[in-house]
Amino acid sequence: MIELLAAGLALAFPALVIAGAVKDVASFTIPNWIPLALAGAFVPAALAAGLPPAALAAHAGLGVGALVLGMVLFAVRAIGGGDGKLMAAAVLWLGWPALPTFLLVTVIAGGALSLGLLALRAPALRVLVLSGPAWFVRLAEPKEGVPYGLAIAAGALAAFPLSPFPTVFGAL
Repeated sequence: MIELLAAGLALAFPALVIAGAVKDVASFTIPNWIPLALAGAFVPAALAAGLPPAALAAHAGLGVGALVLGMVLFAVRAIGGGDGKLMAAAVLWLGWPALPTFLLVTVIAGGALSLGLLALRAPALRVLVLSGPAWFVRLAEPKEGVPYGLAIAAGALAAFPLSPFPTVFGAL
């Protein structure tokens, strides 16, 4: 029974990370409830998965470190506040073994996203975009930012198999 609970809680991670990415792409915001729900689901998921207290503390330390990094990146206007909170909540779940993969994929996805948006915002393509849905037209606005939550979600989903939580699914 505890394995089923752990698997259900572990499913919260990909679901909430994807929800954050979708919301960011559609509105350039990530509501606070998404990283809060991720952080709130972490402890019960970790306990249900059998993470030892030392691993729990290590995950918490990395999450705090990622939050501080997110605050610095927000202060220098490199990312939005929601992006920083989503990043911290993702790192909390992923832990050390998955962290390098998360960072690498997030940076690569962020670069690809930025290049794609530059192309989309070029005058030749932008004309074609104007007949699309409002959220897509907004993505093509030259003065808009980058919905970096999408890159964070890509990194988080790529790194998730390296976290302690997918092993819960194998126990079912």
